Amino acid sequence: MKNGFKLKYWESKSTSEVDFLIEKENMVIPIEVKSNVSVKSRSLSVYKDSYKPIYSIRISMKNFGFVNNIKSVPLYAVFCITKDNL
Repeated sequence: MKNGFKLKYWESKSTSEVDFLIEKENMVIPIEVKSNVSVKSRSLSVYKDSYKPIYSIRISMKNFGFVNNIKSVPLYAVFCITKDNL
């Protein structure tokens, strides 16, 4: 458990997987982690299409942003993800 989160992950019956799932109240928020600027993620798209989360989080080398219901968080700022700011 980190920052008060009980972390889980998701994988489909095929080859898709999402790195982390965070539960907050009655929501599940998927989190995808990418180690560089390239952020294409078929797995996150599969999860979003299947479960329709209110939004997702992508951690990568990219700067902060919010596009297509995906919150972008830079790798250096992961510690900022807390239950209070989700």
